Amino acid sequence: MLDQLKQMAIEKLQETMSANSLNSEATSGAAEEGASSLINSLMEKVGAGDLSAVTSLFSNDGNATEDSGIVENLKGKLAEILESKGMNAADAQAEASNVAPGLVDSLKEKFVSNDASDSAFSLESLSGLVGGDAGSLLDKAKGLF
Repeated sequence: MLDQLKQMAIEKLQETMSANSLNSEATSGAAEEGASSLINSLMEKVGAGDLSAVTSLFSNDGNATEDSGIVENLKGKLAEILESKGMNAADAQAEASNVAPGLVDSLKEKFVSNDASDSAFSLESLSGLVGGDAGSLLDKAKGLF
């Protein structure tokens, strides 16, 4: 599931950031780094035992995506990544603020979907990640990057 989440995040970021001021290579690099940052943030929450923050993010529990600490963290990381790729600070912040909530909402759609093709994206699967040794889980997740 983590591989699928990361790939979806990369694709969504590339799609939504394609019209920015960076060239396509820099945008692709930023998308990959941004997706990795999101997955790392999710796995840190899971590893720390804060599964509720992750399950809340990917469920329709009434909490706004924008209010999530995970999304706020992603906005900051994306802004840093975009700046490192050559975008000016104000544009990077605006781009990150526009892109991060949409990215998370598109991933949330997979978790709340009843479509059989989305069955791998379940809150139960996230819960299962906690069942094992959190340290080895984080090592495994970091190995994806």
